[in-house]
Amino acid sequence: MAYKMKKLQIPWLKKRVVSLKVPIAICLVLFGIVPMFLCTQTILSSVKQNQIDERMVEVQNQCQILSSKIARTGYLSGEDKSSLNSEIETIADVYNGRIVVVNQDFKIVQDTFHISESRLHIAETVIRSFQGETVSRYNRDKHYFAQAMPIYSLSPDKHVEGVLVMTASTEAMARLTESVGDRLVLFQVILVLVLVLAAVLAAAMMVRPFKEFQAKLHHVEQGALDTDISSEAYRETRDISNSVAQTITKLQEADQSRQEFVSNVSHELKTPITSIRVLADSLMGMGEVPVELYREFMEDISNEIDRESKIIDDLLSLVKMDKSEAELNISQVNLNVLVEQILKRLRPIANRRKVELIFESIREVTADVDEMKLSLAITNLVENAIKYNMEEGWVRVTLDADHKFFYLKVQDSGIGIPEDVQDRIFERFYRVDKARSRETGGSGLGLAITRNVVLMHKGAIKLSSKEGEGSTFTLRIPLNYIA
Repeated sequence: MAYKMKKLQIPWLKKRVVSLKVPIAICLVLFGIVPMFLCTQTILSSVKQNQIDERMVEVQNQCQILSSKIARTGYLSGEDKSSLNSEIETIADVYNGRIVVVNQDFKIVQDTFHISESRLHIAETVIRSFQGETVSRYNRDKHYFAQAMPIYSLSPDKHVEGVLVMTASTEAMARLTESVGDRLVLFQVILVLVLVLAAVLAAAMMVRPFKEFQAKLHHVEQGALDTDISSEAYRETRDISNSVAQTITKLQEADQSRQEFVSNVSHELKTPITSIRVLADSLMGMGEVPVELYREFMEDISNEIDRESKIIDDLLSLVKMDKSEAELNISQVNLNVLVEQILKRLRPIANRRKVELIFESIREVTADVDEMKLSLAITNLVENAIKYNMEEGWVRVTLDADHKFFYLKVQDSGIGIPEDVQDRIFERFYRVDKARSRETGGSGLGLAITRNVVLMHKGAIKLSSKEGEGSTFTLRIPLNYIA
């Protein structure tokens, strides 16, 4: 039988339902791109800063060497400048910069740009250098590095007799860094495309077990309940497949139980009718027979009609209890009085079978129950204990309670129930001894009804039985019913 499985619906996902591959692919791409971008920027910035630091050190060294030569050659005193001027020009060209030499009167004596010679150069950096301080500055926007360094005289007092100002361009380094950056961007774009492709393929591979599992579920949905849906690819798919397999097993069991129930109902309802027809046909075919024989046949027909009526009544009771909207008429009931009334009603049956009924009331018990339904359940248990008992046997009903539950125990000295069938006795129409059940007029529904009543009261029923020694049914039901 095919079962239609309802799709899981989440309100905020009704309009937008995406494949699992999408978030997996996005996560893989992000985890690849973000670290790559951060690493690239960090490396590029580090390389750029290292180049600037190296250039600054080179400029500082050149300034120190040049200031020493200026002091030794007497350059500021007006001696021969041609040889040193040539070296100054060369150094300025090497660093694509400018070198300015200022004497102690703040007058420029050498400018490699030849635009400010003989002019005064009064600037903050020059003043600080005349005070013996070496000043370094880097302009990131205009890409140059400037340094002002004092020129000390060779006299014993080593006073500052001039200042050497040197600027070096870092534009070439900036262009190189930009070029490297552009190549890195191109590399990043290519790598991103590779990452996206790899992420999509990886996501597809990761989702494949779920797609295979979905295909298996589709076969199940079409009615192939025997399809093997096991999936060991991931722990999650294994757990899901195990849960679904258990659900399918329960569906199969429910389907089998339903089919058995329909078959049993059909059989049980047809049996009395068949017996009645056989008896009626026999009567019609006999002709003139004694009145006593007619009476005997009519009694048999009446018994079969009673049996048919009991089966129908029990079926109706089960149907009412099975309905989801079945309700209990809860009221405060004195259970001691209820049990005594039930035993009083069943005592004639027990006397006919020479079975002693014993009621042990440990304490007075009052509980919230549906009196009619609970009375039906207790009656079924006691009546079964009488019918399936030994001659001159006994049935003991014990009532007790604690602060939370009441306990009703029905114990007999009867034939007992085989251990291998004890887990089936609460099934509808199940009989341990079918011949004896028909003899006693049982419908096979009594224990099923009893179990339903107990469950409706949020209680539990337990069986303890040994073949040939008797059975004990124990009910445990809450004293206070909470809907």
